[in-house]
Amino acid sequence: MSSQQSPMESTTTPASTAADAAPGENYAHIARQPILDRQQHIIGYELLARESATSTQAPTQHTRASDTALLFHALSSISSENLFGDKLAFINVRLEDLDGEHLEIVFPERIVLELPRAAGDDAALIAEAATAMQSLRDKGFRLAAGVHALTAPYTAWLPLLSYVQIDVQALPAGVLPMLVKRMGAFPKLQILAEKVETPENFKEYFDAGLHLFQGYYFARPQTVSAKVVNPAYATVLRLIDLVNKHAEVPAIEEVLKQDPTLSFKLLRYINSSGFGLMTEITSFRHAVVILGYKKLLRWLVLLLAITPGSSAASSQARVAITRGRMLELLAQGQMSAADCDNAFVVGVFSMLDAMLGVPLERALQEISLADPVMQALRDRQGPFGPYLRIVLACEREDWDEIDLHAGLLGLSQRAVALAHLEALAWAENLGL
Repeated sequence: MSSQQSPMESTTTPASTAADAAPGENYAHIARQPILDRQQHIIGYELLARESATSTQAPTQHTRASDTALLFHALSSISSENLFGDKLAFINVRLEDLDGEHLEIVFPERIVLELPRAAGDDAALIAEAATAMQSLRDKGFRLAAGVHALTAPYTAWLPLLSYVQIDVQALPAGVLPMLVKRMGAFPKLQILAEKVETPENFKEYFDAGLHLFQGYYFARPQTVSAKVVNPAYATVLRLIDLVNKHAEVPAIEEVLKQDPTLSFKLLRYINSSGFGLMTEITSFRHAVVILGYKKLLRWLVLLLAITPGSSAASSQARVAITRGRMLELLAQGQMSAADCDNAFVVGVFSMLDAMLGVPLERALQEISLADPVMQALRDRQGPFGPYLRIVLACEREDWDEIDLHAGLLGLSQRAVALAHLEALAWAENLGL
């Protein structure tokens, strides 16, 4: 695998970078390196854990927890669109974690799992891994392994693999023809040449008939970073309890509405290319229905595993949910139930730029929302725009602005004042 990288890696971070982070701010960092076919078209990216935006090495410890964090951040914090888009994602795993729940939250057909060598080539470990590999293949995952997979102890692995990865810098002279011949018995198996660093390297392995290529000759790993805003720990626990009890969807949705960070992560996750849906999900209720209790529970458990126990709702989150509740109250009686849900989303996500530490336009690129919601957030236009203008005017105590837009909507000053007070009380009752 490509865990050892050059100190000349390039990095890409959001407008608010990790280097500029205030004390206590948390960032996720994942490096990616492209994998190309014989036409030099990118077919996928290897994703590599990084401890900082400038780190050039994988963390010293590779654990189930670190793999869980990488996958979760790839789908719910950074978003798979920024990491591998519509390509494949090659991800390192440990043999003992092939049954891990973190593999249940992804769309298998987009993921290639890179398997390491079994310690001491232990026959029992190899056989146990082969059983798990078959199960993963049946689910739609593709599997890759190093050149060790071509040796006798790993015979059972070969029919299950889609790729064999060869470190061309470590390959003894004259061995390649034998390896290519050995793989001729498996016509669907592709050879990936890793650490291709020069034009001469590329020509040699291209002429030898290898299928895929990765290395500095094409691109150095690029680190993508994103600010991680944790939801309230207690909220995640409450949701896990509700899902375990198979509570009604409206009850689950109501708790999601109380934590804008959590709802943002959920919508970004379910709309990510790594999840694999062919249609966009724009409401919390729809997201819960599409996910189902089992997958939602797994996602929440993984979120809990990477959420600090001291995490608490910030003042920004309190403002966001107050806005959401007020918009929802103002829309009631004037809009459909579905539009009232979207009104709540408008209010909550009007604070995305502040909560994520990036410009609003960039934040909105990370999530799929209904067009009227986007209109309101971007330009204060569309059916929800006047409602958002009223809410923002209430925060500024701009009574002329309130009167103008309330009048256009047929709302009285009293109705606006009551909605504001009720929204504040609602947020207060949540303990925010």
